[in-house]
Amino acid sequence: MNQKLRDRYEFRNIQPGELQQAVEIEQICFPPNEACSPEHMKGRIEKAPELFLVAGDRETGKIAGFLNGLATEEEIFRDEFFVDPDLYDPNGKNIMLLGLDVLPEYRGQGLARALVDEYVRRERDVNRSKLILTCLPEKVKMYERMGFVDKGIGSSTWGGEAWHEMTREI
Repeated sequence: MNQKLRDRYEFRNIQPGELQQAVEIEQICFPPNEACSPEHMKGRIEKAPELFLVAGDRETGKIAGFLNGLATEEEIFRDEFFVDPDLYDPNGKNIMLLGLDVLPEYRGQGLARALVDEYVRRERDVNRSKLILTCLPEKVKMYERMGFVDKGIGSSTWGGEAWHEMTREI
């Protein structure tokens, strides 16, 4: 990650008082049929705050974007990960990524890639093996540029959509 991004943003775990900001960002970044509900967002934050990485804007103190997931031994993404934080296994070798959100005013400067790179660095330090995510077809190229491999259309039908399953070795 370049120094300019490190200087502008603080990369850290989400804090308990930031739930509402995260919910609002999710609602901006995803359509209603795909966005995480406030209840499920709260569950993720409570269950696995160490897997909920935020980029805080050092100037405003607000969250500019975040990446969150749950650890598991599973290797195939299933929609239950979106709604059931009890699937979290703190010793799991893989991470199911549940959302990469960057507010529109912060896009185009490499923040999404910086969040992914920082996430990979952190998870490498605790000996995780793989990141697994789902995305719509128009996002496949973006994730490939971040080192993910497209496995084709997966089993996810979240929000009534067909999703590509992608993986990245850590």
